[in-house]
Amino acid sequence: MLAISLMRIGAKGKPFYRVVVKEKRSKRDGKYLENLGTYNPMTNPAEVKLRHDRIEYWMGVGAQPTETVVSLIKHNPAAEEVAAAAE
Repeated sequence: MLAISLMRIGAKGKPFYRVVVKEKRSKRDGKYLENLGTYNPMTNPAEVKLRHDRIEYWMGVGAQPTETVVSLIKHNPAAEEVAAAAE
């Protein structure tokens, strides 16, 4: 089973995360299939860069996002969705 989750990279006390697709049973920072974006909680406001087209693809294939990733996707919609909502 595939999961879309956060993978921590960064020094002690300075977290930085990649949003990745991986096997659900693999380690948190283990092997992954594709990098889908980044999340930097240390900036104010937190910096989130996501590739929404690839996230939609992997979810269509059956990948399950974690609760944290669902929250990131919900609070950072794709640019097309923002433009459509503004019209």
